[in-house]
Order: sequence, then C-alpha cells, then structure tokens
Amino acid sequence: MGGLSNQLLVVTIVSYALAMLAYAVEYAFGGRSVVARVATRELVGAGGPSISESELVASPVVPPSGARYAGVAGVGLTVLGFVAHLAAVVTRGIAAGRAPWGNMYEFVMMATLVGLAAWLIVLTKWRNVRHLGLFVTLVAAILLSIAGMTLYVQVGPLVPALHSYWLVIHVGAASISSGIFLVGFVAAAMHLIRSGYDNGKRNFPYSLGERLPQAGTLERVTFRVHAFAFPIWTFGVITGAIWAEAAWGRYWNWDPKEVWSFVAWVVYACYLHARSTPSVSRRVSSWIAVAGWATMLINLFGVNLVASGLHSYAGV
Repeated sequence: MGGLSNQLLVVTIVSYALAMLAYAVEYAFGGRSVVARVATRELVGAGGPSISESELVASPVVPPSGARYAGVAGVGLTVLGFVAHLAAVVTRGIAAGRAPWGNMYEFVMMATLVGLAAWLIVLTKWRNVRHLGLFVTLVAAILLSIAGMTLYVQVGPLVPALHSYWLVIHVGAASISSGIFLVGFVAAAMHLIRSGYDNGKRNFPYSLGERLPQAGTLERVTFRVHAFAFPIWTFGVITGAIWAEAAWGRYWNWDPKEVWSFVAWVVYACYLHARSTPSVSRRVSSWIAVAGWATMLINLFGVNLVASGLHSYAGV
C-alpha cells in the first residue's frame, strides 16, 4: 500500500501539471487573450484586411471552441488528479494503520487534497473563475513535488507523543483549513492582479489581469473562502491548546509552532475585520489575506525545517 501511494502521488502530480497546461491554453489563447490581440495587430500591421475594434478583441489564435475545450479538459484532468490524490492519501493511511497526517510529508498531501476539493467546489458555484485553475494546480503541483522530493519519509509508526485521538481532531482541522486557505490565497492574489490591471497597471504581473475574472467576483470568492476556513483554523488552534495541556501540562508553551499558528490566526482575523469595515479598501484586505498565507508557509516550512521545539514531528 505504501508503494501504491507513492505511485499514485506521481499520477497526481502529472495530472495537476497537465491540467495546469490545459488551463494555460484557455488562459493564453482564448478569444480575449493577450496573445490573440497581439497576433491580430501584427496581421493588420503587415497589410492584412482592416479589422474593427470589436473584431480585434474577439479574434483568437486558437478557435474559441478549442480554447474552451482546453479549459474543460483542464477541469477533467483536475478531477483525475484529485481522485488519484485521494487514493494516495487513503492508501498511505491504510499502509500506516492510522490517520495519514502524522508527519510533514503527509500533512502537505492532506492539505493540498483539501485545497483541490475546495477549488472544485468553488468551480461548481462560480464557473466564470475557471481561469484560476491555472494557479491552483500550479501551487498544488509545486507543493506536492516538494513533498515528494524533499519531505518524503517511509511509512512508519507515529512517535509516542502523537498516539492520541487529538491527532485526528487537531491536525485534521489544521490540514483542512490550510487547504482551504490555499484557494483563498490564489483568489486574493488574482484579485490584486485584476484590480491593478483595471487601474491601468500594465507591467508584470498586472498584465495577467486581462484574462482574469472580474475583480468583484474574485474578491467575493476570497472573502467567502476565508470566512469558511477561519472557524476551522480557530477550532484547530483551540484543540491544539487542549492537547498541549493533556500532553505537556500547559495550554500554551510559547513553542514556535504555537506562536506562528497564533500569528496566522491574528492575520486572518485582521483580514475578516478589514473586509467587514467599509472604510478599508478591498485591495488592502486582499493584501492582508496574502500575508496570512505567507504566515501559513512560515508555520509549515520555516518552523518545521528551521526551528526546534515541542512540535518537532516533521519527520524530515
């Protein structure tokens, strides 16, 4: 089962990478893409037939149906990757005989699995944000590649400190909320790019904004995803404190993992507060959301790989 899980992870990464390429085709060569505009302008400049502005906007390099099919194929490959991803996590758990999030490798697998599940749910509600699949699958493929190449550990028993039902409750809540925050981060970053493009910025990365969904749509996705994930993260922090009291005799030990979990909680609380305050611009609140994801990465990679403390269970 452990070997099968490893093979399924390869299938997962390849599927997400191919999905990313399919999304990229729709993003780059759709009817309103930058590539289509440039190619049409070059045709006109070379003495081609006169084309109106409306025709200029609508002229694609790849036929619209082809670009649309590429986007649909991206969704299909994402679903295929998700199924393989789920099977990889399940077989890892069967091989270990426990919940499959006992070390850093397994945590990344679980968090990205939840992130892709959240993305597919978002896609069923807001189909016009399908372009975001390019960035969601890109982040997922990168994280899983890092996990497979640098964080991987053989299937084995848990260290004695983790033999507790709180592993399922606390770490499960943390991995679920982390995966959902991943989707929120992508939406927030894309909102910043799109709003910058709408305000006249044309340098990279704002030049990517032309093909993104409307800024208002992206901002609403950002808020709803974070509003859903934040209570789960709060529950994870609370259950972690309860587990700490049972294991170490204190609810709070100022361990690096505890500190950065609380920092992330504060940043995301600030985001929700800023988002509900009319005087704070949506652009500022989205930057706070991006900062929140940065604290999550520090908590995941920086604390586990650099700092030492009571939570030194990364397994790498």
